[in-house]
Amino acid sequence: MKILLYYILIINLYGILIMYCDKNKSIKKQWRVPEARIFLISFILGSLGVILGMYLFRHKTKHMKFTLGIPLIFIIQVYFLSKFAFHLF
Repeated sequence: MKILLYYILIINLYGILIMYCDKNKSIKKQWRVPEARIFLISFILGSLGVILGMYLFRHKTKHMKFTLGIPLIFIIQVYFLSKFAFHLF
């Protein structure tokens, strides 16, 4: 259980970092982080970090697939993690 919590912390910090890097690359007109990678990070339990990064850095907040998709992924993950945690205790 402790390992899962560490994993969730690290992947969410990575999600924030990816959004920060992509925002900076966007400003500098450089190569960007693929959207598929951002969604992959969200799917592997980094959705909260991606959401925080979106709003901290005001990045991808005008894209419907991000403003609806990432929070939906987060809600589904919270549901399944709560079911998983309930069965552990």
